[in-house]
Amino acid sequence: MIFAEKLKKERKDRGWSQEELAEKLFVSRQSVSKWENGQNYPSIEIIIKLSDLFEVTIDELLRSDEELKEKVINDSKQLAHPKLKFVFDVIFLIGVALLIIKIGMILLNKFTSLDFTLYGGSFIWNFGPLILMVGAGIGSSMVKDKYKED
Repeated sequence: MIFAEKLKKERKDRGWSQEELAEKLFVSRQSVSKWENGQNYPSIEIIIKLSDLFEVTIDELLRSDEELKEKVINDSKQLAHPKLKFVFDVIFLIGVALLIIKIGMILLNKFTSLDFTLYGGSFIWNFGPLILMVGAGIGSSMVKDKYKED
């Protein structure tokens, strides 16, 4: 039996309307309706409340519905270091900005009579953006694969 059917059966066994169940869960009646029609799934917090209300285990609610099980697993994954991931993403964007500035300066010098000079040396402008983008990409990827273990 999939989650939607189980939810509807448990609710009807207790003689509750969708409105009554919604009030007990502090959600809208439309949410309960969508869950029972299989259009949406509740959060893990709601699943825990349902488990308590219906006096069934969470396993009984989840085990039969593979899609809901996957949603709960994916929802429970949270980055272990979200701020560090953000820092790597910002560093990557800085590298992209430096690359765009360099390309813009080259194009301005080539197609106009202006003569712009990039200060800081050719090594910084030639390899700096690449180093920033590759380093930040690797760092971001490593952090992205680490999740909190609760």
